[in-house]
Amino acid sequence: MSSILEVRHLRTLVALRDTGSLVRAAQLLNLTQSALSHQVKLLEARYGGPLFERKSVPPLFTGTGQRLLELADRVLPQVEEAERDVARLRESGAGQLRIAVECHTCFDWLMPAMDIFRQRWPEVELDIVSGFQADPVGLLHQNRADLAIVSEWNPEDETGSSLASLTVRPLFAFEMVALLSNQHPLLARSHLSAEDFADQTLITYPVPDDMLDLIRQVLRPAGVSVPRRITELTVAILQLVASGRGVAALPLWAVKHYLDRGYVSQRSITAQGLTSRLYAVWPAQATGRNHLEDFVRIVRETTFVSLPDIELL
Repeated sequence: MSSILEVRHLRTLVALRDTGSLVRAAQLLNLTQSALSHQVKLLEARYGGPLFERKSVPPLFTGTGQRLLELADRVLPQVEEAERDVARLRESGAGQLRIAVECHTCFDWLMPAMDIFRQRWPEVELDIVSGFQADPVGLLHQNRADLAIVSEWNPEDETGSSLASLTVRPLFAFEMVALLSNQHPLLARSHLSAEDFADQTLITYPVPDDMLDLIRQVLRPAGVSVPRRITELTVAILQLVASGRGVAALPLWAVKHYLDRGYVSQRSITAQGLTSRLYAVWPAQATGRNHLEDFVRIVRETTFVSLPDIELL
């Protein structure tokens, strides 16, 4: 048993409080659930009693647990600030972080993460490359962006030199669901197959087919081609779906509010569901790696706590 209280112990308690369960706390900390449970048991053995009530959801912390959380809330920000100060000294001061994104719904979670980053790295000039980018990785090679957020990353598609020149960090995975009007006959099905889309109009953002997970992963392999109607705004897509003009496929977390209000209905895409993934990519030789890595950490932590039904990669 460890004879001292460590920073990682404090991070464990904060993760448990913020996520509301041992399972999600373990995922946030990139630990197995058994490893996290073992760590908690060691802490409880050290302090002679439970830190939280096991049967409560979310966990109800005991007096001991609350006192350690108070310590964590004071100490962890100071530790993180000191680590950033050391990184600034090593990286010789300010830099910039220009972010290119290829997903329209990214802004829903990107802006809060950027706000936290600005507070932690005020000397870094932070900006989003204007507009939707069909090839954000290409902007990295052109030195027009410092970090790209992409929805598909397959190293086998890269040449050796291109792959070696990039750093890739996983962000999170989420389910894409089919959205239908509340009177749509396809609601009679428990889930939709590729063939169910054959006679439907697909309402999408104005992006190439290869950037749509529904087409790339489901429809094209099944030989199904569908007409498309495009619009820039998520709310416009939902309005068209609600009025019976077509169907759409969007992230569950992005439309959950509308689903909860009964504005439209949803079905899973295939019996297994359709999973999308997001990655952060930047040049391997980039300066300011510490603030790039910290930005990824902020994104992972904020989205995991705030977005419903996502999984960290």
